[in-house]
Amino acid sequence: MAPEDNSDDSSSTLKHWRVGDVTIIRIVESQTLFDIPDLFPKATLEEVRALPWLSPHFVTPEGRGILSVHALVIDTPTRRIIVDTCVGNDKDRGAWALYANLQTSFLADLEKAGFARDSFDVVLCTHMHVDHVGWNTMLFDGEWVPTFPNARYLLNRTEFEYWSAPSQHAAQPGFDEVQRLTMADSLQPVLDAGLVDLVEDDHRVCDEVVLVSTPGHTPGHVSVRISSGTGQALITGDMAHHPSQLAHLDWSIPQIDFDSDQGTATRQEVFSQVADEPILVIGTHWAGATAGMVKRSGDAFRLEC
Repeated sequence: MAPEDNSDDSSSTLKHWRVGDVTIIRIVESQTLFDIPDLFPKATLEEVRALPWLSPHFVTPEGRGILSVHALVIDTPTRRIIVDTCVGNDKDRGAWALYANLQTSFLADLEKAGFARDSFDVVLCTHMHVDHVGWNTMLFDGEWVPTFPNARYLLNRTEFEYWSAPSQHAAQPGFDEVQRLTMADSLQPVLDAGLVDLVEDDHRVCDEVVLVSTPGHTPGHVSVRISSGTGQALITGDMAHHPSQLAHLDWSIPQIDFDSDQGTATRQEVFSQVADEPILVIGTHWAGATAGMVKRSGDAFRLEC
C-alpha cells in the first residue's frame, strides 16, 4: 500500500504525507531557480528537456531547475523529529551571499504548522553542510543558542570527525570558509550545550525511523528510512539534489561532493532497491510535489508523482 499524500497544494510551504502511524511534514525555508548544467557539469539543457516527467514540479518550461530548501518533520507516536534544519537567519556565510543573513519566516511557519520549538525530541542532520544545519541554532541576545532546547541533536560520527579535522579537506575556496562559519555558529553551540549524540550509519532513532548509510556527497552522509504498518518512505538528504539525477546517475556536483564516483554508486544502489516498490521517496531539495515513487526507465529511473 502506498503512503497517502494528504496535502492540498504541492507548491505551498506546508505539505504532508501519512506513512502508517507516522506523519511527515515539509516546511519550506526558500526556493530558487538554477541552471542545471551549472550545478551538474555533465548535464546539458537538451538532456534536461528530454525528461518530460520533470515538469512541472522540478523544472520550469524553459528547463531551469527548481531547488527547494526545506526541513521535514517526522511525527511518530513516540518521537517528534526534525530532519535537516535549512540555512537559518542572521548568519554570516562569507562569499555565499545567497545564504547570508537571511530573514525568513521559517520558525513562524513551523509554529503555525503546530510545532513549537520546545516540542521536538530529535534534530537529525543527514550531513553537516550549511543548508542542513542552520536552524540548529538561533540568535538570542547576541548569542547563538540551540533552537530546539529539549531535543537531542544526532550527528553521524564519521561526518562529524571529518568536518572537525579541516586539515583533511580538499581545498575548496569559498566553501571551506562557509563550513568553518557553519561549524562555529550552527554546531559548536549545541555541542557546548551538551545536546549532541554522535551516532553510527545504521542508528535506529525510534521504532519507525532508522538511518541508512548513503555516502558520496559527504563521507558520513545518511538518508532516513521510515516504516510504519504497511507504509514505507525514504528521505534522501543530498544523496540526490534534484530528480534529474534519477535519469542520469552520474550527474554530480564536483565542487562540493566528497566523492562523485561513490555518490553515483550510492544512487544506483539505493534507487535500484526502491524502484517499482511502494516506497515514497522524499527529496530534501526536491521542489513542488517533493516526493514520489521511483520507477525503472531503461537503464536508469524516473519519479512518478
